Amino acid sequence: MNNYDDAVKLLTSSGKFRISLGLERISAILDLLGNPQDKLNCIHIAGTNGKGSVCSIIASILNEAGKKVGLYTSPHLFKYTERIKICGVDISDEDFTKYVFEICDLAEKNNIDLTEFEILTAVMFKCFADNGVEVAVLETGLGGRYDATNVIKKHLCSAITHVDFDHTERLGDALDKIAYEKAGIMKKDCPCIVFEGKEVYYDVAREVGALLEVISPYTTSQKDDGNTLTLRGINQRENLGLALAVIEKVFPEISWLAVEKGLKNVKHPCRFQYIAEKNLIIDGAHNPNGIKSLVENLDFYYPNQKRRFVFGCLRNKDYKTMLNTLLNVGDEVYFYHFSHQNSAAFEQLQAVSPVKAQELTKDTVINFGDGHLNIICGSLYMICELVERFGIDISK
Repeated sequence: MNNYDDAVKLLTSSGKFRISLGLERISAILDLLGNPQDKLNCIHIAGTNGKGSVCSIIASILNEAGKKVGLYTSPHLFKYTERIKICGVDISDEDFTKYVFEICDLAEKNNIDLTEFEILTAVMFKCFADNGVEVAVLETGLGGRYDATNVIKKHLCSAITHVDFDHTERLGDALDKIAYEKAGIMKKDCPCIVFEGKEVYYDVAREVGALLEVISPYTTSQKDDGNTLTLRGINQRENLGLALAVIEKVFPEISWLAVEKGLKNVKHPCRFQYIAEKNLIIDGAHNPNGIKSLVENLDFYYPNQKRRFVFGCLRNKDYKTMLNTLLNVGDEVYFYHFSHQNSAAFEQLQAVSPVKAQELTKDTVINFGDGHLNIICGSLYMICELVERFGIDISK
């Protein structure tokens, strides 16, 4: 009898953990599954940073409004099942295992060489369709135009969050090129909401016949956005603005009371999340724009506290720019070479760091109660290791 661990081994075997953009393979496997994606009403979100937050906000509001809502995000922190939720509940280990084996067996019999993300996306579409999900809120994995989630033919609405440099080797080395790839999720006669009025968005919207709407970020006079939204951070105003615009566009009948409850109950851990007992910020900022937002939030919320950083990232990221944005003389800094195969080594990070750092090893002891503001930031793959190591409760 196969179990969750068997499914993970199958999912990560034979070079499946790779990036191979294109819709041919995912279309082929979904066709064999009866095209479950065509049975779903989808909201589709792309962007460089913030798309997971936008998806989580929308799903939380829809859940409070009584909709049977599916949420698909990536990556996960601890288990693959976190990526696929129905009404806030992760897919069960049993269902996850069943779908992974069904899809991988079908792919093998038909010589379809699926990537890990394509398998997960097929699992999500089949799971949501089988369970009668009313609205599926989908976060793109990488880019948009050739992302596996973009196999849907139409949607209720799409939105594009802030666009910046990331995955330039695949999406292009200019912002307009990156924005063009993100804009690939636009569909004929379907609304697409953005807050950056880029010319390329207008061009793509005209080309495909999409209904483009440009909105302003949510504004508040309150210093602590936690009074409106459980997700903290200046950048969350943009994400909140997009999410509320999507709700208003597609579900104008939803009451403000349901919206308020949804905003209070949003769960998207490790995004500028504050752990009071350790005076600790955990943030999954893993590219230059994410680090820039992190620094802005630290300066805004904690302007006068001494800072201690624990940082690690994948070696294909622009960590030189990230470190020069993040660190200042006087900061206490630790670099962590975590277990992911593409983790940047301590020596690689130190070679470009503006300050001298210490290596975080298995013997390193950190006193979280000495008055420093502690910040763990970088790759979510690293964060999941450190959350377990330091016994941090991110469920609050």
